[in-house]
Amino acid sequence: METDARSASYSTEGYDDGKMTGKKKTMIAIGKRKRAVARAVISEGKGTVRVNSILLGNVQPRYKRMRMEEPIILAGPAASAVNIDVSVNGGGVWGQGDAARTAISNALVLWTKDKALKEIYTAYDRSLLVSDARRTEPHKPSRSKDGPRASKQQSKR
Repeated sequence: METDARSASYSTEGYDDGKMTGKKKTMIAIGKRKRAVARAVISEGKGTVRVNSILLGNVQPRYKRMRMEEPIILAGPAASAVNIDVSVNGGGVWGQGDAARTAISNALVLWTKDKALKEIYTAYDRSLLVSDARRTEPHKPSRSKDGPRASKQQSKR
């Protein structure tokens, strides 16, 4: 097995439909949002997209599914020639959805090596390619249940 940490892609030897096929080209892309981390493994295929082993068409809630479908719709025919398996850990429902969305679009750009697709994603929504760096502020001592910036309400008299 060959690994290359800089490009975040690797080749594997494996089975395809129960038959040994030799090297199968796969690449890994990552997307993050809040505490959620998504890893998308893209390989040659028929256009199936799975998120945590669930087909993308069955993902609930519907709005989350629609946001994850955006990079696939924008990619057009390039997305129908590959299979994408996304595994998402951590965070909440929306953080996981946005992390998966970023991972899918990064995987498609990495796979196609198409600058035009990258420009389409950037023009549509930059968060498709760039992970959101914002994190929640940690709670401070003596006010840990109220939040990091909570203080007593001041009274004039």
